[in-house]
Amino acid sequence: MKTVLVTGPIGGGKSEACRYFASQGYPVYDCDSRCKALYQSIPGLKERIEEELGIPFDMLILIFSDDTLREKLENLVYPLLLDDLRSWIEGLGDAPRFAFVESAVASDRPGFNFPFDRSICITASYYLRLGRNPKVAVRDSLQHFNLEKFDAVVYNDKSMEDLYASLNEIIDTVL
Repeated sequence: MKTVLVTGPIGGGKSEACRYFASQGYPVYDCDSRCKALYQSIPGLKERIEEELGIPFDMLILIFSDDTLREKLENLVYPLLLDDLRSWIEGLGDAPRFAFVESAVASDRPGFNFPFDRSICITASYYLRLGRNPKVAVRDSLQHFNLEKFDAVVYNDKSMEDLYASLNEIIDTVL
């Protein structure tokens, strides 16, 4: 089984690509939703985060404007998330051909060190992404993507059918 990172800037279409992969029967691990689940399932984690960051848990949005807070949170959470990801992959066994991992940051954060077999970047023009998600204006500067380092890049600026056709081509030729 190959683990495939699906990444890209906010509003690019990572989630839609992963929904498509899931609809085709492939397992998908969504780092954002799993991280939120860890906040709920690990006793004392929220309190530990509050203590380390010095802010209430419900103010975590501040990490998008404060590099120090973001790095502290990443140092606390990424090891837990990576352990959870490894457990998830082990639980899949050898049956699936691919397992997809959706993450906006896994390709550019040193703390998120995982040996993906392949990587796909899903992106679109800035204004199209901004129309899809207004948070692009704030978060875009926090994400850096060197498109040359990915095994495949999908420009998701046309129809859903075009996106799906591109994803099928990647499955058939790149992965």
